[in-house]
Amino acid sequence: MSLSRRLLPILLRPRGSPTRALSTAAASAAPAAAEEEAVTIKGVRISGRPLYMDMQATTPVDPRVLDAMLPFYLSRYGNPHSRTHLYGWESDAAVEEARARVASLVGADPREIFFTSGATECNNIAVKGMMRFYRDRRRHVVTTQTEHKCVLDSCRYLQQEGFEVTYLPVRSDGLVDVAQLADAIRPDTGLVSVMAVNNEIGVVQPLEEIGRICREKGVPFHTDAAQALGKIPIDVNQMGIGLMSLSAHKIYGPKGVGALYLRRRPRIRVEPQMSGGGQERGIRSGTVPTPLVVGFGAACEIAAKEMDYDHRRASMLQQRLLDGIRGQVDDIVINGSMEHRYPGNLNLSFAYVEGESLLMGLKEVAVSSGSACTSASLEPSYVLRALGVEEDMAHTSIRFGIGRFTTEEEVDRAIELTVHQVKKLRDMSPLYEMAKAGIDLKSIQPMSGIG
Repeated sequence: MSLSRRLLPILLRPRGSPTRALSTAAASAAPAAAEEEAVTIKGVRISGRPLYMDMQATTPVDPRVLDAMLPFYLSRYGNPHSRTHLYGWESDAAVEEARARVASLVGADPREIFFTSGATECNNIAVKGMMRFYRDRRRHVVTTQTEHKCVLDSCRYLQQEGFEVTYLPVRSDGLVDVAQLADAIRPDTGLVSVMAVNNEIGVVQPLEEIGRICREKGVPFHTDAAQALGKIPIDVNQMGIGLMSLSAHKIYGPKGVGALYLRRRPRIRVEPQMSGGGQERGIRSGTVPTPLVVGFGAACEIAAKEMDYDHRRASMLQQRLLDGIRGQVDDIVINGSMEHRYPGNLNLSFAYVEGESLLMGLKEVAVSSGSACTSASLEPSYVLRALGVEEDMAHTSIRFGIGRFTTEEEVDRAIELTVHQVKKLRDMSPLYEMAKAGIDLKSIQPMSGIG
């Protein structure tokens, strides 16, 4: 038995008590647990660990990935930039092997892959680094309103430096209008940045078509593919991609490592965003974390072999989840295109139910709300608002994430708990009662204050 499989049952057991069988990669390595014991964390009391269905936030490390990483923590721990001894040489060789595995998954040359701390750093280097390098000739960026926050914030930062940015709207299904995108490109456009798979609603943008337009107009095409890597086929040459941001922890690899793809021919140049020792050929200074990079490479190798199977299984579980909920609850809206969608993401809005209340009631299922709520703000998701989803429905959205280790039993349990909670909340909702009575809620005028 591998070391990771012997250690995981010990490492994953809460202090002083057993826990129920875990629902992800850990479950595949850990034996079934004994009695459940209540857990209280952040003031919330739950009976054992909840089902994990938040795969867009992060994925568990595949035990096979952990097996590949452990030697580089325990015995082969050299700095890959040490050139004078065996420890450095073997770490450097492992890094280059991992680089080749990442490149192979996306059809790139290993020399086009640069390791970073994650997709957020990649997006910052791609957007800000690219535009700053060509600042004398290129002063305009085209992106969409539904990009990840780090892309949107990078664009806003560029605007403060005098660059111009066009934020394209998307259709009601979440897809960008490619004709509108083509029209938005100007002679001074330096970059088009469109996310491959949306983290919130799972829609897959027409990358090949966007890449063709950018190639014809001579504009580099950047895509944030953190949610796409290992889940949909990617070929940087066929899709005309010039820059691409990748992350390991979305594909059952470790947190804290990502990769930036930069095309060599025609060459894409960026201005480094970090000063230091000039590692990664000057693009990203800092010691390359060998164990994390090795894990990233192993995750990519596994994804290349199992992508088709994972996709088919996610499709089956998504349909099971959707049918199970829709068969028992009405007035549900699927956010985003179902035709052009990664099946591991299912974003649903439940009419007459407040999303935060639903989340609080689903303590036994780890899911996310589409509502970007903070303690100071209850604004609905900007992604859903960009789709034209009404504010009340945007507030009621729940994102279910299905992954490699999700089981049919977990999906069935999620259905049971979700249906129960939605019905419970609707039973307390006067709006639901009025709607079922045929009253047009939009015709109701708010009461004026009494004074």
